[in-house]
Amino acid sequence: MQQDTQQGALESRDSEQPDKKKKNEIVEWIKALLIALILVVLIRWLLFQPFIVQGPSMQPTFVTGQKIIVNEILYDIRKPQRGEVIVLHVPSEGRDFIKRVIAVAGDTVQVEGDKVIVNGKQVNETYIQEAVDQAHAEDRLYNSLNFPNNDFPDGKVPEGHVFVMGDNRSNSTDSRMIGYIPLEDIVGRAELIFWPLKDIGMIKH
Repeated sequence: MQQDTQQGALESRDSEQPDKKKKNEIVEWIKALLIALILVVLIRWLLFQPFIVQGPSMQPTFVTGQKIIVNEILYDIRKPQRGEVIVLHVPSEGRDFIKRVIAVAGDTVQVEGDKVIVNGKQVNETYIQEAVDQAHAEDRLYNSLNFPNNDFPDGKVPEGHVFVMGDNRSNSTDSRMIGYIPLEDIVGRAELIFWPLKDIGMIKH
């Protein structure tokens, strides 16, 4: 009888241990999630902002649905530089765009077919070279809209502005259509793709 009682007590204690372990795991998960949430809020508020890529204008570099982190403070320290991928607000569209800086204040910019010329020198655009080569192999131009044009005849970037284009040249609303971008309309520089997981990585500028 005593043996049965002791065995019953052991079985009771053994059954309590998994329950306690499970509760501890739940508590730890809750703590981890709360810490992550606090960090996200702090980072978002102080330094960075998430942005979701929408539309084809930056293909093949970015595709719709990718989520990126935008550095909001970099351009408080210095001005944008050629080749950097930025997020900018376009008041006329009421939304944010992601584009590439092609020219900065004082630069003279010209776009002729698939040639982008800044200050008299053709820009080596390695980030779209494969797409350009593919278009040429199909006997067509990658870009169908030149600059300067009838809407924007001045090819010199004014002070306090930048000239931007999407990497998908024939399917991008950019400075060729909306003009030079004021620095105050720039949200920040795109730094990191964090979703989907297969695309995660730092953004090359």
